[in-house]
Amino acid sequence: MAKEKEKIQQTALPSDYKARLSEVYTRKVVPELMKDLKLASPMAVPKLTKIVVNIGVSEAKENIQLLEQAKEDLALIAGQAPQIRRAKKSISNFKLREGMPIGVRVTLRGMRMYEFLDRFVSIAMPRIRDFQGMDPKFFDGRGNLNVGLKEHHVFAEVNMEKSPKARGMNITFVTTAGDNEKGRSLLERLGMPFKKPALKAKQ
Repeated sequence: MAKEKEKIQQTALPSDYKARLSEVYTRKVVPELMKDLKLASPMAVPKLTKIVVNIGVSEAKENIQLLEQAKEDLALIAGQAPQIRRAKKSISNFKLREGMPIGVRVTLRGMRMYEFLDRFVSIAMPRIRDFQGMDPKFFDGRGNLNVGLKEHHVFAEVNMEKSPKARGMNITFVTTAGDNEKGRSLLERLGMPFKKPALKAKQ
């Protein structure tokens, strides 16, 4: 536990630190969205409020060490100590008991959130196999984007020798957009690449 806390402290951001994408949002994204969405106040411009990252560890009920490894991996990826997620109810078919650990989760806000997004779009996403852009269908109708990854190894922070098993991840980008179109406009300007619509064949 002491070693884990030490790792997190080493990645702590200075109190006056400004992430690159935070500056991009303030100086570029806000003016552009005010113009495009015809908004009178910067306060009305959609913004990213938090990023939630989950890693499921179904095998934790047999081997708690796998949960500890996932927890360490997520701490390295996010730069913040994760929380352990526990089963909310018992499911006998899955040999699952209420309160049993089933995964780890971290919620990022502020500069840590922008740092994660910057690394995600510039380093991790280009390492996704056969990636051709984010599917707009991943929006939830309120401007929040839900992304599923098959392998957490796309993050360079993960040590593949210590953590050879690829684990799936779910990442939710929570915004104040209110609808998918505004959410996409916001995230695209922050660097998120989306799939381009297929060109219709000429008649």
